[in-house]
Amino acid sequence: MSWRGRSINCGNLDESHVGQRVTICGWVHRHRGLGGVVFCDVRDSTGLIQVVSQPSFPAHPYMEKIRSEYVVRIEGNIRARKDPNAKIPTGMVELEADAVTILNAVSSKLPFLPAEDSTQLSEEVRLKHRVLDLRRQQMATNLRLRHKVIKTIRNFLDAKDFLEVETPILGRATPEGARDFLVPSRLQEAHFYALPQSPQIWKQLLCCSGVDRYYQIAPCFRDEDTRGDRQPSFTQMDLEMTFADQDVIMQLTEALMRTVFLEVMGVQLPEQFPRMTYAQAMDRYGCDKPDVRYELHMQNVTDIVQGCSLRLFESAMSAGGIVKLLRIPNGKAISNARIKTKGGVANEAADAGIKGLVQIRVEGGAPQAPKAVTEGLSSQQIEDILRLCEAQEGDLLLFAAGDEAAVNRALDRVRQYIAKQLNLADPKAHALLWVTDFPMFEWNEDEQRHEALHHPFTAPNQQSAEQNGGDLRHAKALAYDLVYNGVEVGGGSLRIYRRDIQQKVFDIIGLSPEQAQDKFGYLLDAFDVGAPPHGGIALGLDRLIMLLAGASSIRDVIAFPKTAQGQCLLTNAPGTVSDSQLTDLHIKTL
Repeated sequence: MSWRGRSINCGNLDESHVGQRVTICGWVHRHRGLGGVVFCDVRDSTGLIQVVSQPSFPAHPYMEKIRSEYVVRIEGNIRARKDPNAKIPTGMVELEADAVTILNAVSSKLPFLPAEDSTQLSEEVRLKHRVLDLRRQQMATNLRLRHKVIKTIRNFLDAKDFLEVETPILGRATPEGARDFLVPSRLQEAHFYALPQSPQIWKQLLCCSGVDRYYQIAPCFRDEDTRGDRQPSFTQMDLEMTFADQDVIMQLTEALMRTVFLEVMGVQLPEQFPRMTYAQAMDRYGCDKPDVRYELHMQNVTDIVQGCSLRLFESAMSAGGIVKLLRIPNGKAISNARIKTKGGVANEAADAGIKGLVQIRVEGGAPQAPKAVTEGLSSQQIEDILRLCEAQEGDLLLFAAGDEAAVNRALDRVRQYIAKQLNLADPKAHALLWVTDFPMFEWNEDEQRHEALHHPFTAPNQQSAEQNGGDLRHAKALAYDLVYNGVEVGGGSLRIYRRDIQQKVFDIIGLSPEQAQDKFGYLLDAFDVGAPPHGGIALGLDRLIMLLAGASSIRDVIAFPKTAQGQCLLTNAPGTVSDSQLTDLHIKTL
């Protein structure tokens, strides 16, 4: 074994080093022999350099032995290449090898080579062989991007006098939100810690403790079903401020995002991000995180179609539902087959709970629709619909009718599907906006109770509460989400800092004063000893970095992620433990 290092990194070599003797260390990226001459590319974290060996060179026998992914140390002189490669930074020079040390040979069959295209590789293979996968250039680039984003955030917040404070990983299980990951206590029998879903309560306690500006790059844990932008373990940038209103926090976040985008991506964002209320987002886009890179708007036409005889509309409205339309310019690109049952558009709506869409096309300056539509809607109703949505020649109007939530979900999915089919979203665009004025609560139909839309520590909008006679159940929250290209990358709010208001919220979600004291007594007690007004925001770093990297899954920007089943294929976690460990934890398996 040998630990003697290198004199220079592979990616730092250029024409200024011609004639110099250097030592490089790294992995063999590619290896090829041409008429006795051996070429190989050696790669390290900075890039790669071409190495050449002639049969007359003393190191030539070793150059013939090495293969892809061997770890080597090579010494020699830098010379100008006879066939420069302008595609790589080191392409003007090459290394003549006169001493080669094989530090570690590959002793097992490689499932794939980092130098090869990975598009045909299954994610399962990549995750199982993650050590090899992370050697690929794209994955190495993603890890460097992640580092740059986090470093930029830290530098920005440090310059703004924020204090980085680490909060506990082992805490107490709390109601609301996703399932907790539980950790049994060995010393306290039948008691459990919970891993933090977020540092929410800890950062509020820090503000109550006099920490004026807090932040943390925080690991968080949620036992929920995973998908492309979710993991059981994830990272968020968490910050909290005292004596700051909503605008101050949002403006600070905008400045932070401008700095990250400029320093990391070279992208200049606007001084102010657009703002949209929750009600506006749901009305226009059917969701609270709209992708505004393309303009496909919805319109509520319930009032216009009242009294019509179109059965689909009539039955929906009689049940208290609504009718909305989505206007699609250049609708000719969407064939009728896609809209009919089992078509791509119809399937998107059906998956959201709406079976059957109604269509009207504008062709030849006049509306064209199936007979059932033209007979079920009056000519005046059709004219009013076209006027409301400012329909133009070639437009396709798609209508959904039913429960409001289902209609919004369906048209949101249809909107995204059509945008993808028609390539409406500019992949190079960066559309950030705020969504504000969320409801305080939503109704859980399964459990027949209210639950906090964000979390139960969000402060109510006092003006909104007063307009509802002081009833917080119908009040708006002082909450705000940051949306980037249709993905929620941040969420925050002003916080409740008085016990009486907090207990009102607990009452609405079904927590009695006794239960609240048991679960959150330490927070309520902190409110009683002089808690300042405070608020903050959390940015989902994995999602943000995924979007900046142009990746399709956060698993591509996390070094060692879990699968959709919550497994680590590299280490086979979660795994079994010994009976003695279970005994120590007072646990028996059934």
